[in-house]
Amino acid sequence: GINPYALGLDMMQDIQRISTKPTAEDRDWFPDMADQGNWREVLLDAWAEHRDESFIRQYLSPALIRKWRFFVLGDAADQPHCLVASIHDERGYAKIRAALANSYDLGANRPDIQVVDVDLLGDRHLRLQHKVNDGILLEDASRDATLRHIRRLWGYEVSLAAMDAETGATIHERSTSQIAG
Repeated sequence: GINPYALGLDMMQDIQRISTKPTAEDRDWFPDMADQGNWREVLLDAWAEHRDESFIRQYLSPALIRKWRFFVLGDAADQPHCLVASIHDERGYAKIRAALANSYDLGANRPDIQVVDVDLLGDRHLRLQHKVNDGILLEDASRDATLRHIRRLWGYEVSLAAMDAETGATIHERSTSQIAG
């Protein structure tokens, strides 16, 4: 894994370098920060305005991407092997930066499950929907245990439909009536 403290320190030192002695590449990527001179002000603003993921998305430079030799592996659920999707070159910088930032985004790493319907006047069936991103489904045992727990809290039938976030297609549906115990 990546040591976030080492990366953060490198990024702060890089901000100082870009603010005081930028390269042509730095001027292209960071026109508002390059040659500014007051690197402390840039850092204070960055600390005040950004969380980990937005700090990376805003300030990770191509120079650091090369120094750390970052790359992105494509891991599609329907493929038997991983594929190197982006490397530390001109075409890959933005993708690497986005992928690394997304890995620190807590919201992007949590399942998106929402109540979509409930029949309050009828059988009180509670319908939930899981928006599946990148083909990542909930683990079966955890999903079933969660459905059982929600049923205990709700007191009536609960179902969960997994929907592809991009297409809206139903991948599968599971209800508490299908779960033993």
